[in-house]
Amino acid sequence: MKIQVSQMRYPILILLLLFFSVTRAQVKPDSIVLKPIHEIPHIFNPDTALRITNFSPFFSLHVDSSLNYRFLINKDQKKYHWFIKDAPPGFKIDKDNGTLSFRTTKSLFLSGRLKYDREYPVKFGIQSFSNPADRLDTTLNVIFYSTDVVYPKIKPSVVSPVTINEGDRLSFNVLCENGNFPIEKILMSSDISIGNFKLPKTCDDNFEWIPGYDFVTEKDAKGERIVNLEFIGTTNFNFADTARVKVVVKDGLNYDIATKEYNDALSLMKIWILRYKYTFYQLDKKIKKTKGWRSGFDITTASTTLTGTVLATTADKEDTKKQNTGKILPSIGVVAMPVKEAAAPQKTTEQNQATLLRVNIKRLDYMMTETQLLGDRDPLIREKTETLKKELRQSQDQLREVPTEMSERFSEKQLNEYFDNPRVQKKYRFR
Repeated sequence: MKIQVSQMRYPILILLLLFFSVTRAQVKPDSIVLKPIHEIPHIFNPDTALRITNFSPFFSLHVDSSLNYRFLINKDQKKYHWFIKDAPPGFKIDKDNGTLSFRTTKSLFLSGRLKYDREYPVKFGIQSFSNPADRLDTTLNVIFYSTDVVYPKIKPSVVSPVTINEGDRLSFNVLCENGNFPIEKILMSSDISIGNFKLPKTCDDNFEWIPGYDFVTEKDAKGERIVNLEFIGTTNFNFADTARVKVVVKDGLNYDIATKEYNDALSLMKIWILRYKYTFYQLDKKIKKTKGWRSGFDITTASTTLTGTVLATTADKEDTKKQNTGKILPSIGVVAMPVKEAAAPQKTTEQNQATLLRVNIKRLDYMMTETQLLGDRDPLIREKTETLKKELRQSQDQLREVPTEMSERFSEKQLNEYFDNPRVQKKYRFR
């Protein structure tokens, strides 16, 4: 029995060896062809939410570098399109493959459109072509840095030198051009001690100064004084930059005092004009009274002469009495002439004085009109004040012989009404 079993085992082993040898000969390593991974079809789950698989929330870029970063999603990208909104200058995204790109140019930083060490948000997203609700919006931040050494600078908003007058306000901003590190504080110094000023302490602060009317002295040449201001800005690393502003302060006019002097001169002129008008009124009354007396004498003399002529021509030859009376009456007019000159002499001096007064009053009124102030700060206020004083002195010299006094009975309105009366104007009309 044992011999039979062993004889049956060998054929079975031989068959198994033949089978394995044939199978190994048919399967070779180079007969398996592996496809690239991008050609292997992915199995997407439609219930999975849309997301970016390689999203990076922050990018730090050197000013001389560029950015090209492709975003990937967990779905078929051919069915979606990319978009970007409210992005900083220079950022773009490819709508088909989602590549975010940026190429820096220093002109963007020199023009101020982009700045160093400042985070800029970049808003972008992706949306399905077929389903608008299948959409994703996100934001990443970008910051630019520079390895160049940029020194900060102080830049006043005025161009030196600056010229002002005493009493005027000098005001300008002290600006800063920050470099790698910003300016933390600002100090100011001047070569001349000044007061009444506002000190700038940080960038963009305002400097204000009002020089007093006694700032420029008589010793200063050309009536002006020069002040050199220095603004020193420092960083937290004690780096300092200095800007200088030259201020030329000219001798100014104190309008408060000048206006008071002008008003005083104007008031004094008005007082003298009223005096002149009252004197004119007195002279005109005397002239009018004398003229009335002389007119009365002339009428009486003319009546007597006419009566004598009538009696002499109408008397009969036999009426000797009438004839003699007619001869005597005309001679009465001749006799009355000395009496008229003695009782009511002509007021030639008063007439000339009244005419001179009227001329001066008219001239002073005209000068008051011509020297009126043009606003609260008339630049010619000094010249106008001197003109008023000069015209008043000239009138006083011309009317030195005319006795003037103030009226206590007449008001200013009454004197003006009398002086401007049409009858008086006709009587003293300028010829």
